[in-house]
Amino acid sequence: QVQLTESGGGVVQAGGSLRLSCKPSESTFSFTSIGWYRNYIGGPLVARIDSDGSTTYATSVKGRFTMSRDTADNTMYLQMNNLKPEDTAVYYCNVQLKPGDALGQYGLDHWGQGIQVTVSS
Repeated sequence: QVQLTESGGGVVQAGGSLRLSCKPSESTFSFTSIGWYRNYIGGPLVARIDSDGSTTYATSVKGRFTMSRDTADNTMYLQMNNLKPEDTAVYYCNVQLKPGDALGQYGLDHWGQGIQVTVSS
C-alpha cells in the first residue's frame, strides 16, 4: 500500500497562490498515472501526469495550475496561481500503480486524505 500525505492547503484571497504537496510513503514506484482531483475521491480531474510524461489539465485550470513530480521520490506538487473562488474545494492526490508493481498487491488505486483549499472573493 502507498500512503499519500497532502499538505499546503489553506485560505487565500482571489488572485493569490497556493502550492499543494503530496508525499508518498514510498520513495519509488511504477505508476500508470498520478494526479489531482477535487470535491471527493474519484471526483473531477484537476491535473494528471501519465507514465509517458504527458500532462492533462482541466479546462478550467489551464494556464493557472501546474502539476509537477519530483522524479527522485515521486512527490507530487500542484502549483495554483490566480486562484478563483470557484477553485474552493477539497483536493485529493491520486496514484494509479502499474500492474505488476510490488506495492500493487494491496491495490492499484491510492488516494491522499484530502486537503481544503478556500478562495475568498
